[in-house]
Amino acid sequence: MPQTPDRPDGPDQAGSPGKGEPKGRPLTGSAFLRTARLASLPVGFAGRTTLGFGKRMVGAPANVVLNEVQRRTADQIFSVLGQLKGGAMKFGQAMSIFEAALPEEFIGPYRETLVKLQDSAPPMPPDTVHRVLAEEFGADWRQQFTSFDDKPAASASIGQVHRAVWADGRDVAVKLQYPGAAKALTADFKQIARLARLFGTLAPGLDVKPLVQELQDRVAEELDYNLEAGAQSMFAAEFEGDPEIVVPDVLAYTEHALVSTWLDSDHSLAQVITEGTQEERDRYGEAYVRFLFAGPMRTGMLHADPHPGNFRVMPDGRLGVVDYGAVARLPDGLPEPVGRLLRHAVAGDYDLVLEGLRDEGFVKQTTDLDADTIARYIGPFVEPASVERFTFSREWMRAQTLRVSALTSEGMGTAMKINLPPQYLLIHRVWIGGIGVLSQLGATAPFRAILEESLPGFADA
Repeated sequence: MPQTPDRPDGPDQAGSPGKGEPKGRPLTGSAFLRTARLASLPVGFAGRTTLGFGKRMVGAPANVVLNEVQRRTADQIFSVLGQLKGGAMKFGQAMSIFEAALPEEFIGPYRETLVKLQDSAPPMPPDTVHRVLAEEFGADWRQQFTSFDDKPAASASIGQVHRAVWADGRDVAVKLQYPGAAKALTADFKQIARLARLFGTLAPGLDVKPLVQELQDRVAEELDYNLEAGAQSMFAAEFEGDPEIVVPDVLAYTEHALVSTWLDSDHSLAQVITEGTQEERDRYGEAYVRFLFAGPMRTGMLHADPHPGNFRVMPDGRLGVVDYGAVARLPDGLPEPVGRLLRHAVAGDYDLVLEGLRDEGFVKQTTDLDADTIARYIGPFVEPASVERFTFSREWMRAQTLRVSALTSEGMGTAMKINLPPQYLLIHRVWIGGIGVLSQLGATAPFRAILEESLPGFADA
């Protein structure tokens, strides 16, 4: 039977991925079919590469051939990912955040496909939806709703959302996990890990393996809606009445279903990216950043799934935030050393920056990096915190990506000497993803002031 939230911190332990899994049709057909679809990717890539070599033999310029291979590979990759849901869909959403870093000459033709991945996926048929509802809420599940729309209002990587009216008359969002999600996620991530080299074709220099591993490590938490209900309830309580942010209240939940108050929004940041005015880009970009930084300070948790589809534009101008399946639990807020080291970097004191990076485990004590090299590597990333207002852009993001991935001593040579401690994995994911979204938006905002307000150590260093 569903539970109602009676405390904001929710349950303490995640259920195992396979335990209590709803019975029914897998995400999209058999495991064999899912594996075959993923396995088709390297075969197609091999064919395109062979075609490319053939064209080079008859005189086609190498850069034209490479761009054609990249473009066709991307079309196939994101088409397959979009059909599969599960781990493949989640990986596609994660990759789509990095769209701003990809070269314009080959990102243009499929930018629309990437953005669609952030906000949609094929839906479950009604009979499957009803079966999940009966398993989660009981055979009399219809008595708990005045009405229920079989057509999903939104679909994502491991579940979909339906609009309904709760028994007390409130409009609600009912989030249902796809049958077999745990098994499918595990299988997908194993396949994707094997194909990491292929996905790297989209953005040469981007190491995909750590991204896959991180998503694998967090999947058990995201599959347990008990944990998500606890996190969402905490955010809803702390942001109640906030002038910029709306978090839906949790009304009931089970391990695979979650009922929340409905957010009356017809579009997300994904549409602002493609169609928004500059005023909208700036306004919602600033609200987006303020939420990500304020969350740890106010709730002890960081919303760790920053893709645009999770941020809904409300009619009153506020930003509605959904999907609390992935959170970093930070009871003391964001780590103080991050703010302190960023402030030292802004001040140009890279001797202290290097010392702090060694203390935190970002640079091993035996690694031969010096302060000047760190300054050249990190310096451009510090620019948004160094000025009163900063404008992110795709061009800025691509320039940084090309700079740090260049095959030079100050590019990849330095990157290979920098470590990412495990306790910073989710924080890094959110920061990089957030910067990607801001670059897609082309947002201008007072980022330095936001850091002074919400990043421990930044204003005090």
